[in-house]
Amino acid sequence: MATNFPPVSALMKPIQHYLKTAQEHDGRDPIVAYWCRLYALQMGLKIANQGVNERKLLLAIMDWLETTKTQMSDNESVTNEVAAQAYLENYALKLFLYADKQDRASNFGKNVVKAFYTAGMIYDVCQIFGELTEEVTQNRKYAKWKASYIHNCLKNGETPVPGPMPAEEDKELDNELEALGGGDPEAPNADNQPGPSHAPPQAPPNVPSQPTPPTIPSSYATTDPFSNVKAPTPPSEPEKSPGGFQAYTGPGPATGGPVNPAGVQLRPEQLAKAQKYCRWAESALNYEDLKTSIDNLQKALRLLQTGQDG
Repeated sequence: MATNFPPVSALMKPIQHYLKTAQEHDGRDPIVAYWCRLYALQMGLKIANQGVNERKLLLAIMDWLETTKTQMSDNESVTNEVAAQAYLENYALKLFLYADKQDRASNFGKNVVKAFYTAGMIYDVCQIFGELTEEVTQNRKYAKWKASYIHNCLKNGETPVPGPMPAEEDKELDNELEALGGGDPEAPNADNQPGPSHAPPQAPPNVPSQPTPPTIPSSYATTDPFSNVKAPTPPSEPEKSPGGFQAYTGPGPATGGPVNPAGVQLRPEQLAKAQKYCRWAESALNYEDLKTSIDNLQKALRLLQTGQDG
């Protein structure tokens, strides 16, 4: 379903990285490619002072999206936003966990940089469904920072520090970034950053607070340092992640949602919330925080058994 699109002008540079990510997934995951292009289109439509070339590009993306949605009309990860959000978050999480495991094992390289960077891009795309959860916001910021940090270390012949920065080095990094104007020397200016900026997230209440990603100025962004490197395919299981989480594929037949053994019918948004509790539990297990993991699993179980949240 790949096609040739008009060139991306300088005015449309903010959407270039998402179109690149879409192109990389045309042959390996059309669902990811579809939502990346839709997100790029929504961003592009907001850019002012468009000329003929910019409109040609946006129209070409619209045509591609319309054709692709028709061809994939039987795939709920394209037609159902609840299923799509779960699919993209799961895909990005697999990439993130792969890169994080390699990083913590000091296996630094281009594939790790690319995996962190691509996870950050796909987490950006998840904004299409509304406000990001605190867990996703945290992972997104950490992935983008790690991609740039490891890349710069490799470029300068330095050995990266695996995992999150110690607090004292974290503060020193903030000072260095502020001295550079809050950005990477190779990154575009703040006005040309490839995505909306966000204030640094607070520690998520339902995921472990340690280790936490370093605080990075909200204007900090990273360009794709290895645009010619193919991101590794996420493993079918996220590096043996606990829980065996699988993406939500939508409710059953058009009955409003499945019915649990107690006879309670669950809505799609309730299933999605239960999945989020399970993902938070997985995240807690990654950091051996059993209390947080058990708490979130109990909330998921209660929601699935009774339909009641909390």
